[in-house]
Amino acid sequence: MNKVIVITSGKGGVGKTTTAINLGAAINHFGGDTLIIDANLTTPNLGLHLNSPEVPINLNQVMQNKADVFEAVYEHESGIKIMPSSLSIKELKKINPEKIKEFKKDFKKISDYIIVDSAAGLGQEAIAAIDLADELIIITNPEMPAITDALKTIKLAEQMKKPVLGVIMTRVKRNKIEMRPEEVKEMLEVPILGMIPEDLDVQKSLSLKDAVIHTHPKSKPARAYKEIAANILQIDYSSEEDEENIFKRVLKKLGLKS
Repeated sequence: MNKVIVITSGKGGVGKTTTAINLGAAINHFGGDTLIIDANLTTPNLGLHLNSPEVPINLNQVMQNKADVFEAVYEHESGIKIMPSSLSIKELKKINPEKIKEFKKDFKKISDYIIVDSAAGLGQEAIAAIDLADELIIITNPEMPAITDALKTIKLAEQMKKPVLGVIMTRVKRNKIEMRPEEVKEMLEVPILGMIPEDLDVQKSLSLKDAVIHTHPKSKPARAYKEIAANILQIDYSSEEDEENIFKRVLKKLGLKS
């Protein structure tokens, strides 16, 4: 069954785009046919993150009925399909964000799993993306301002009758300052799908313009995203078995293994 999963947050800068890319990459890693759509029309970053900042046809042109949906799809070397948005301010002024839901059936013809990166906050763009969803995943950090904004997003989803699959906590440091998972779960009253650790490998993957799933497949954040994807796909996956052993790590540090 084809499914539109919208990645959203009540607050910017929590790792929403990074999660959309890596969750899509992880689903694709396990054989799931995946399309990632950049519905953050104001500040689109999907193309930048995957080394496709400018493309001939994008989502904006589709929403203006200037191009067919299928023409705006591009395939990453990993096999992920992506649909970037335009970086042009002029294009933005011509777009009605609510129009995106008119193309939901077409999106579902392209892939089995459609991951949508929405705008941050609870403005018109974010609401339009939420309205497109079959299910929502909320991205937050383990700190009170982000959790409070996540709660607002969950309440809005309830009003719009959109099911929340759960919450992904990103930039987790596991120190005494940040909120604990059980506190977050009690406050938000939705499942915690996974916890993505704060890790330099994520920043390295951004500089390499690719998903950490591809650039550092054995890293902690990559394995955390794989766990979430495996749960969504309802397949078995062992993060411990996938972990790079100490011997290989030593060889890498010595420059004896790539």
